[in-house]
Amino acid sequence: MNCQDPPVVLRISKKITISAHEIELGFIRAQGAGGQNVNKLATAVHLRFDIRASSLPESYQEKLLQLQDRRISAGGVIVIKAQRYRSQEKNREDALARLGEMVRKAMAARKKRKATRPTRASQTRRLDSKSRRGQQKTLRRKPDV
Repeated sequence: MNCQDPPVVLRISKKITISAHEIELGFIRAQGAGGQNVNKLATAVHLRFDIRASSLPESYQEKLLQLQDRRISAGGVIVIKAQRYRSQEKNREDALARLGEMVRKAMAARKKRKATRPTRASQTRRLDSKSRRGQQKTLRRKPDV
């Protein structure tokens, strides 16, 4: 590793990593329980990751931008708020892990759906039940006089 290379913060795969300068971490006060700590310390982590400005391959960027996830803003910035733990370091690790999980999920290969046809027996059962329901409704009517 060169002295000029930024430190690797997150390893997505063997070849793909996200460096520290691409991730913006901010620390804010956490909500909820935490005793006196919650009023004094900024333990929650606000992670921001700009997809378009990142060094991720083009295919990764496109798939991330196509995700229907509320954590991705209209401008293509992933915002993750981590406040699960009471320590700043654990929340930082949690936020980074969630970012890595999100990128890996976007790159997971989707299974192709196999086209199937209903069996003849299932078609017959369906049509029989439809005719039975129709017959029931016919019997509920007032008789013709």
